Amino acid sequence: MVTKEPTASTFVFRREAGTWLTALVWHPRLKCWLPSGGHVENTENTEEAAIREAREETGLDILLLPGPAAPVPAGYPHKVLCAPWWITEMGASPDSHTASRHVHVDHVFAAVASSAQAAGTPAHTVRWFSRDDVTEEPGISQDSRLQVLELLARI
Repeated sequence: MVTKEPTASTFVFRREAGTWLTALVWHPRLKCWLPSGGHVENTENTEEAAIREAREETGLDILLLPGPAAPVPAGYPHKVLCAPWWITEMGASPDSHTASRHVHVDHVFAAVASSAQAAGTPAHTVRWFSRDDVTEEPGISQDSRLQVLELLARI
């Protein structure tokens, strides 16, 4: 049996001089540039985890951009969360949450930074990438590259 754990990742964007940029963090264990992200804690939902992880890893305050979703019917009585852009499964090596190989069920969000300046101290090295940077930088994971380029085509 394979353990599956919910995670949340967030591609953070900002506009500078007419160009969209995305903030990626250097993952010290995986040795590549990735969106901020991590495990969903027992006390939070995926939206809350996406916001928390972005703040912890980039130092940025963000506003999530809702992903594609059907509208909720009028009168629906429950809280509606921000829809992720994708939900994907990926194999994961042992980490601080699980000591054996497992699967991350990743809720992938897009967001805009409230400010270009960090509101807190980032836990990782953060770099802003343009579309050209994303296309050319060899240190960006290929799945992240594909996702960033797709999101940039939509914002």
